[in-house]
Amino acid sequence: MTEAVRADSPYRSYVYAYPHKTAYRPFDDRPRLSDLWRGEDVSALSLYAHIPFCEMRCGFCNLLTRSTPPAEQVTAFLDALERQAEVVASCLPEGASFARAALGGGTPTYLTDEELVRVYDLLERTLGVDLTSIPTSVETSPATATPDRLRVLDERGATRISMGVQSFIDSEAHAAGRPQKRTEVDRALADIRACTDADLNVDLIYGIERQTPDTWRYSLDTALSWRPEEVYLYPLYVRPLTGLGRRAREWDDHRLSLYRQGRDHLRDHGYEQVSMRMFRRADATEAAGPDYCCQTDGMVGLGCGARSYTCGTHYSFDYAVGVGKVRSIIEDYVGRDAEDFARAEVGFHLDGEERRRRHVLQSLLRVEGLDARAYTERFGAHPVTDLAEEFGALAARGWLVSGEDSVDATTIRLTEEGLAHSDAIGPDLFSVRVNRLMAEYEAG
Repeated sequence: MTEAVRADSPYRSYVYAYPHKTAYRPFDDRPRLSDLWRGEDVSALSLYAHIPFCEMRCGFCNLLTRSTPPAEQVTAFLDALERQAEVVASCLPEGASFARAALGGGTPTYLTDEELVRVYDLLERTLGVDLTSIPTSVETSPATATPDRLRVLDERGATRISMGVQSFIDSEAHAAGRPQKRTEVDRALADIRACTDADLNVDLIYGIERQTPDTWRYSLDTALSWRPEEVYLYPLYVRPLTGLGRRAREWDDHRLSLYRQGRDHLRDHGYEQVSMRMFRRADATEAAGPDYCCQTDGMVGLGCGARSYTCGTHYSFDYAVGVGKVRSIIEDYVGRDAEDFARAEVGFHLDGEERRRRHVLQSLLRVEGLDARAYTERFGAHPVTDLAEEFGALAARGWLVSGEDSVDATTIRLTEEGLAHSDAIGPDLFSVRVNRLMAEYEAG
């Protein structure tokens, strides 16, 4: 477990989905997927395929992934992925259509070029989706972003390739638990630019041991030299059950200072801030494709680490970070027959309150903020009325924009300082129920 997080820490929890998987629990009734999807709007779904393999396990990673699996397990996993995709497709309502897709993990490019072709083929065949016609993002790593694999991604229409560099200084990367070489990073970035037309996203981490403003600026400038369309800035977290273990000192102020430095540096170099973490080059062309709304549209997840979203239920397989449990989950997944994939086993049923909180979270933590009219049209009340205590606390901290864009106007937005504290604001918007479930999971 990690050290206790201060109640006033700006780095309490990264909220990338709500509720988090640690709030999921086994379903007593194991509902059929066809029942969960019945009556859902499936006109603009998101597709996520999870590949749970990497060439190494980074020290900061808390994803469900296994390093260097035996080749026969990779083949068995792809067999199971195909079985699952066929079953899931049969459970979706007629007319299901996808607005965007992503291959993540893990590291999808851990697969060989032939295995990547197989993944694309099975997704398109089973789900009837043309992945060349919608925005598709693929995660890669310096060691696996090789020309043969990248050519597959380019030929199959990948519009975004994301690589976690973390730091362009080898000693910092090693301190964060990623033993990579700068020469390998440079080679991979050059190959991505040479072999594909996809947008490039580079992930960087701040708050690494002995990282300074000067070394942070060096990594920022080196990333910018590649003209990436997107840059993500992540604070280093000490994750439960990950390789970094406990830290003895507080470093919140240091991380917050580096965040502000990185934010200002990127904005000064022509990048627009989208969220606390995401920055997009102002002159970059957006990928064409159908509209997708993360607050309301569903997600179809395939693979043992993926989650799926309907309006009322989020579901997945079991979740783990520890090596032994992860291997057990993968082994269970590859051993399933078709009927096993027709039911949801682990998840969370969202009542009206949870849907409201999810909508607020998905909106407020982005620069454009929360459209109060859209919220009211969906839920029949103003968001400040529904979450009066939470919005009152934000206003008291000075973290809500005042004036024309105040909480009484159409859009509710965070101030610049509020956005900087997204990892504290997010957890404050969790329900009592979700907090209890997450605490029970952390307690083991």
